Amino acid sequence: MREVWRGLVAFEHRGTGTRLEREAAEWLAAYLEAHGFAPEVERFRAPASWGPEVLAISLALGLGGLFGWAWLAALGFYGFWAYFSGWPRPWQRLFARATSQNVLAEAGEGPRTLVLMAHYDTAKTYFAYHPARVRGFRAQFLSNAALAGLAVPLAWWGGVAGALVGAYFLAQAGLLGWRELKAPYVNGANDNASGVAVVARLFMDLARRPPAGWRVLLALTGAEETGAAGAERLLASGRVPPDAWVLNVDNVGAGTLHYATGEGMLAYYPHRGPLLAAARELEGAAPVAYRLAYFDTLPFARRGRAVLTLIRLAGGVPPNWHWPSDAPAGVRWFQVEETFAYASRLLGRLLPLKEG
Repeated sequence: MREVWRGLVAFEHRGTGTRLEREAAEWLAAYLEAHGFAPEVERFRAPASWGPEVLAISLALGLGGLFGWAWLAALGFYGFWAYFSGWPRPWQRLFARATSQNVLAEAGEGPRTLVLMAHYDTAKTYFAYHPARVRGFRAQFLSNAALAGLAVPLAWWGGVAGALVGAYFLAQAGLLGWRELKAPYVNGANDNASGVAVVARLFMDLARRPPAGWRVLLALTGAEETGAAGAERLLASGRVPPDAWVLNVDNVGAGTLHYATGEGMLAYYPHRGPLLAAARELEGAAPVAYRLAYFDTLPFARRGRAVLTLIRLAGGVPPNWHWPSDAPAGVRWFQVEETFAYASRLLGRLLPLKEG
């Protein structure tokens, strides 16, 4: 595990669509090939950042409120709700201007499929993730959602209130523009080199003792930080059957281990399936209804697939979340190992392992 983690954190960052994300994917593929697997690097179009689409949504809300254009405010509100609920948007391909890639490998064979998933890309920072403010992230987001909803009737009625809400969203668009131009990417030692290390080790262990009747798919996804685009591409590829189990690992380098019972910033999608049932019965992790952001499981959960995500939290948020302090020094390696041990016990309860 540590070799995989060190290989990833050696990159300054792994931002979606950047040269370093591509080189990190190539490094992962070479690592898997050196260990006897036949990895596939699957390239796809993705947004380089979530900022431009959210900036455009903010502009629609802002201009709609400022000038009393209710139709534009309504379009902005739909975009806000759809984006943060993981719904398809008719314009989203316009923002998919970068090339990202998933790194895939398989072991075992049989009619059932287990997907071990973790994203290797990293995010840009933003002022909302500052350690002094990050615990209020959810409250700030809900305030934005409420104002986005109010922007429509206020634009319809006109007046000072509508103009003030419009000015608020125009200021937000300006901050997002600053983020795109100036904010650096984080190293991502916790988010999510730690998760990649865990699922890579799980995959290699299962490849040595493949479960009878099971195909194990390792999916190291790109572009998670820009709308779970890598997971969406994996789902669209047809490589994950409807009855597959998906175990996702994200941010497990520090904090208290949790398993998600569901996720969603606005619309909420419960997790379900045997992995969740086993986690409820296994000591070592606490349940959490994750409303802070989304995981790569979101596209699967939205369609009712059997999924589970493991994450570590401190004070309700991932430690060093999207902040420059998400560096190797912030990872507690014994907690990465404890996460691996928990995931191994979880899978051991469910899978018939071959002797060997």
